[in-house]
Amino acid sequence: MTLHRPTPASTRLSEPPVLSSDELLQERGEILIEHRGERYRLRRTRQDKLILTK
Repeated sequence: MTLHRPTPASTRLSEPPVLSSDELLQERGEILIEHRGERYRLRRTRQDKLILTK
């Protein structure tokens, strides 16, 4: 997984890292995210949108 570094003009301490959805989802098109013991599904739709469900 590659983290994209912001350009110096936009560098701020409060900016979160940027992750590529293509790298996260890969060819499968979905991942499970565990947060505080709960699982969430992040998936790519046929219209190329992202949906996060519990």
